[in-house]
Amino acid sequence: MTRANARLQVDERRAQLVALGLRLFSERSYDELSIDDIATAAGISKGLLYHYFTSKRDFYAATVRSAAESLLARTDPAGEGPDPEALLAALDQYLLFAEEHASAYVALMRSGVGHDAEVAAIVEDTRARFVARLAGRLGLADLTPRVRLALRGWVGFVEGSSLDWLARRDLPRDELRDLLAQLLVATLMAVDAAPPTAA
Repeated sequence: MTRANARLQVDERRAQLVALGLRLFSERSYDELSIDDIATAAGISKGLLYHYFTSKRDFYAATVRSAAESLLARTDPAGEGPDPEALLAALDQYLLFAEEHASAYVALMRSGVGHDAEVAAIVEDTRARFVARLAGRLGLADLTPRVRLALRGWVGFVEGSSLDWLARRDLPRDELRDLLAQLLVATLMAVDAAPPTAA
């Protein structure tokens, strides 16, 4: 076996373990899952799991990074410009992701593993990328501090509302989606930025 093939097998195995981690952390909290539980679910020894990840937190950080990339990919609407339908589709995908991975989403947004610099950095980077994407879609090349803060605040509102919604489930998902879209328009109007309008 060549070194390249060996590296590919390691990368593929890591990816499989991360996918398993996302499922496990979606079903149980970080504190509820032991490294033994993870190894058992993966069908490998604890020692082999440590070959791929240095610790449970390292494993968790890898799953968070993967989840963030998946969320960003799922919420990246097709097309160009401020299309209201694309915004609604992106919000739908965001809420679906939060619903599908509720335990992991709640733990992550409520810092369920305590202050972990790496996990916090992944979350903040994801938020910054959401803000940059929104600004790009809205044609806001000159992202003033007011607009940046407004968009960042809206992203925080989406997160907080999603957490409340997951806990209560007292509003249909499409109604929450529409509310979040309306609040984005109101947020943009408050900072004199052009909101998305129907074509």
